[in-house]
Amino acid sequence: MSSQERTVLTTRRDCPARLVPVGDPVTIPAHAFVTLTQSLGGNYTVVYNGNMVRVDGTDADALGLEPVQLSFTPPADGSISEAQVWEALHTVYDPEIPVDLVNLGLIYRVDIDQPAGRVAIAMTLTAPGCGMGPVLVGDVEHRVRMVPHVRDVSVELIFDPPWHRDMMSEEAQLETGMFF
Repeated sequence: MSSQERTVLTTRRDCPARLVPVGDPVTIPAHAFVTLTQSLGGNYTVVYNGNMVRVDGTDADALGLEPVQLSFTPPADGSISEAQVWEALHTVYDPEIPVDLVNLGLIYRVDIDQPAGRVAIAMTLTAPGCGMGPVLVGDVEHRVRMVPHVRDVSVELIFDPPWHRDMMSEEAQLETGMFF
């Protein structure tokens, strides 16, 4: 979908969403009209009652679209798999750049407290003033909570070191035309 295309949809069920850019949770009721304005990385931005809201791709069926399916095999020992946490992080995309946060170089650290079932993530944004910060934090929390045995997720936004394009994977640099 280009940034110029807009599609009016009717929700098929109550749909959880987050207000853009503050990230506050809202519920779009079933049978509501929404205008789809963006679909990048499996997430959707819609306008509902004059407000821009972000719908996670796992709830795309509420918009009549194909949902993102995330499923993880729970480790038999009851632990949190770090590989599964990273896999979940790879499904979170920047709202303006169609590249996941890991390949953009925005995830600085993942710490897992196995006994507490807690995952702590340190991440940054492409710019300190990025208004989508709260929405991206919410996306990360939502997706990482889908990993088996995760009971709590905390995300800390840090800006040291500042992000720069050299932190992107070569694949992401090629995809965005930033490979020099």
